[in-house]
Amino acid sequence: MIDERYGLAVGRIREMKDEDTVEASFQEFFRKMAEFVLMIDEVKTLVEDGQYGNLELGELERWNHRLYQDILPEAYGSSFANPAYAVREFGEEYGQILSFLYTELRGSIAYVFEQKTEYLDILFELLIEIYNQFEEGKPEIGRIRDCIYWYASDYCDVFAADKVRALIDPAESFAVDIVMKCDLDDLRYLYQFGEYISENELRTAKHLRELPEDTIRKMADVYTEGYREGFVNTGKDLSKKEVVEIRYVLGFERVLRQAIQNFGEMGLKPVLYRSGVSVLTKQGHLKTGYYGAIANKQYEYDHRNDQALFLDKKFMERKLEVIQTTYEHYKDMACKYAGPACIEMFGEEPFSPEQKDEVLKLTKKQEELMLQLSSRQSQITDQYIPGDERSFTIISYPVPEIGEQYEEIFDEIIRINTLDAKIYGKVQQRIIDVLDQGEYVHILGGNGNRTDLKVKIHELKNPEKETAFENCVADVNIPVGEVFTSPVLEGTNGVLHVSKVYLHELQYRDLEITFVDGMIKDYRCGNFDEEDKNKEYIYENILHKHPTLALGEFAIGTNTTAYVAAKKYGIEDKLTILIAEKMGPHFAVGDTCYSWSEDVRVYNPDGKEIVAKDNSVSILRKEDVSKAYYQCHTDITIPYEELKRIAVVTRDGREIVLLEDGRFVLEGTEILNEPFQ
Repeated sequence: MIDERYGLAVGRIREMKDEDTVEASFQEFFRKMAEFVLMIDEVKTLVEDGQYGNLELGELERWNHRLYQDILPEAYGSSFANPAYAVREFGEEYGQILSFLYTELRGSIAYVFEQKTEYLDILFELLIEIYNQFEEGKPEIGRIRDCIYWYASDYCDVFAADKVRALIDPAESFAVDIVMKCDLDDLRYLYQFGEYISENELRTAKHLRELPEDTIRKMADVYTEGYREGFVNTGKDLSKKEVVEIRYVLGFERVLRQAIQNFGEMGLKPVLYRSGVSVLTKQGHLKTGYYGAIANKQYEYDHRNDQALFLDKKFMERKLEVIQTTYEHYKDMACKYAGPACIEMFGEEPFSPEQKDEVLKLTKKQEELMLQLSSRQSQITDQYIPGDERSFTIISYPVPEIGEQYEEIFDEIIRINTLDAKIYGKVQQRIIDVLDQGEYVHILGGNGNRTDLKVKIHELKNPEKETAFENCVADVNIPVGEVFTSPVLEGTNGVLHVSKVYLHELQYRDLEITFVDGMIKDYRCGNFDEEDKNKEYIYENILHKHPTLALGEFAIGTNTTAYVAAKKYGIEDKLTILIAEKMGPHFAVGDTCYSWSEDVRVYNPDGKEIVAKDNSVSILRKEDVSKAYYQCHTDITIPYEELKRIAVVTRDGREIVLLEDGRFVLEGTEILNEPFQ
């Protein structure tokens, strides 16, 4: 039946390519769509016959370029995938819808490699349905919107349900099979995923191929051991779990193969799911899962709010019902999910997007629905995969785009990721001993940095057995190097400023956030000439459309080795936040680090229990969980060179200085200044 539907759909689309039954102004769009579908059909034949995997490397490169060429930066200006171009050609309403259709259809690239013919049927039939509307003359825009709405509603139980299953079911092994079975010395394997492959992925795979096996094992071991220690340090039982979710960027398969073997020794099977390619599975412009190069970040950003075409309360309830039903069906499998293990990449040119008026935007009501959807989806997930039973780990490495010294930088990051945690643990405990005496911490910027912020510290009832700060050594967050707490919101006041920072793959310049009683009161940045565009940029991508956010975390990074390395190679603005947050004090807006697991008892290496896990927002979980979490957590770091002072003000009025002019001055922390010398 599925194959029959496919044949009929492709046959009809083949006819479309040469027809002139729609208005002249729309003919080029539908011709482009038909040509794309027929290209996908070519790939389908090659994949199913086994020919695609046997093509020469050069031919695979040409196919990869052909599949993605229409959204590459050099072609994007005149691509129907670009809302600005589509709106210019067809007007706002038709342009936005047809650009959405063009974008949604591009998901076929992933589906054809995974041999999901049913998915191809669904998309091709959507194209035909909308084409039929235009054959009757220029249709009413409401009819086209109805087509999109019912596509999203009807097939939510396919796309969204499969996304849940892919998260927890190791039988979904498309990507795992490539990693474990392909010849990783033959770079042709990279093209079997169906992702866009750039020089970054090719050179990463080549570099890893040249590293000694001991180095590969060392990289895999620190990654998997960090994951295991995350369970040990929080007292969670890993033996009850059977599935580990792996997230990574293509090119790292050699490390991944060893890591999967390591996880296997822990009793864990891997799941690798592709980052969403449909409006029904994507998370805005962000990538979660496995993926290749991002062919065009502006394209991804332009389509971040495509749900605006159909999102209403009825659809929200429909999607939540699908997710709930799927988890219930696979509940025995879901409870064995242990959490994500992530390998992140960094080093690409910082991206500051163009804010386009032509893109789809959520209404205020839709923004509220999105927040509800995110909150309730998290509640469903926690019902079947309790937060207090799962953990995670994250590690990061550079991509070749970072510069000519890539190999040297890569080796340096390996060294940073494997620093001696015992040394840092001892020094960090000295810092915590002072912080635990504090009523608040005063952070003052310097060298042009306007930060002037007082962070209120949780009062300890039993200082002999309790602490407010976690001594973070290299377990879940690799590399080593920070102490952190959940601040008391009431009494946390002032301004946080940073000259330049890179958050969630987006660059911010001259970012300034004002806090009143721990909540964001005001914000601005200098990315755009128009102040309203700067506000919108922060509102969408840092506040994630919340009216305000709490200061969920305050931390002091101690990894001066990473900081000096970043300065040496001039890569400060290209570092992932995972490393950058260890290179100065950082402040996370959104949820605390303990969200969904606040009741799990956690101890520092000195045996003291960490008691500062809640704030006045997260504690609302005891009354109404929907009011307790924001479903976001964004770390913002002040680099050492922008620091005048960090001082602890004790409850008896004494001031104890921790850092002065970017250097550690507290007795017992002098070793942290050695990399500066």
